[in-house]
Amino acid sequence: MVEYRAVFDAEVVFANGGGLRTDGFRLDVPGPEVTDDELAALLVRHLGLLMVGEVRITDRTVVEEPHKGGRGVATTPTGGGRRLVELSHVVTDGMVTLPGWPGPTITDWLTRETSRERYAPGVEFHVARIDMIANTGTYVDTPSHRFADAPDLTGIPLDRLADLPALVVRVPAGTRAVDRLLLAPYEVAGRAVLLHTGWDAHFGTDAYAAPEAPYLTGDGASWLVEAGAALVGIDSINIDDMTAAAAGKRPAHTALLAAGIPIVEHLTGLDALPPTGFRFTAAPPRVSGMGTFPVRAFATVDA
Repeated sequence: MVEYRAVFDAEVVFANGGGLRTDGFRLDVPGPEVTDDELAALLVRHLGLLMVGEVRITDRTVVEEPHKGGRGVATTPTGGGRRLVELSHVVTDGMVTLPGWPGPTITDWLTRETSRERYAPGVEFHVARIDMIANTGTYVDTPSHRFADAPDLTGIPLDRLADLPALVVRVPAGTRAVDRLLLAPYEVAGRAVLLHTGWDAHFGTDAYAAPEAPYLTGDGASWLVEAGAALVGIDSINIDDMTAAAAGKRPAHTALLAAGIPIVEHLTGLDALPPTGFRFTAAPPRVSGMGTFPVRAFATVDA
């Protein structure tokens, strides 16, 4: 489905005095036929402006461009059932998730050849074995990952991991720090908030751990806690800044996990999702004593 955004200048005059001007503003619109009056109303809603007396739109163009989300245009189902979108990396033998951390070893425990000796003629089975650390591929962090006495994989309710209403925050190219100003336009209460940075394009390469990797700031994490987010995910190497300058403080992990908000790291494929109007699942097995574990992350989208 083709999506559109308007590019325009606007002058906002407030009924109680004062004004606001924007130049080259870009905003999701329902279609190329949007009028100036409709665009003005979308702008006021998107910015959450009160006491607006008049909005003057100038230099307007409409371009084909994927929606970025916000308070303007809601995602509308187009009918015809639903589709599932894969959002997790494939776990393979020896893969690198975090540089310097061991990759998984995948071997046979029971081969098909050996199994033929145990079963009736024509009957065979295969059982594989995997040895890995919990932080492999796309995985979820639970509160016990950060805090010793907090809930582990067995203590997180399914309604915090599965079939969550969700939204995507499109992080502008070249932006490292995702702070509360980038998050403020979104209604996140009770939702999985997925930060789409595009950094998953570097997964499995040295560039994935480069200092330029995007992350969520402590202030941004605190805003998500205050706003009531149910889960937070990112398609970068870590939800926190991993550079030496950050000194290993991990404020995003600390704020989110202290509030009982699960974190899903190393997502992929977020570019295939609409801004809103889909459900998100990233549920691990119920393993006692573990704070992190790989997940099969996916979205359910009305098609």
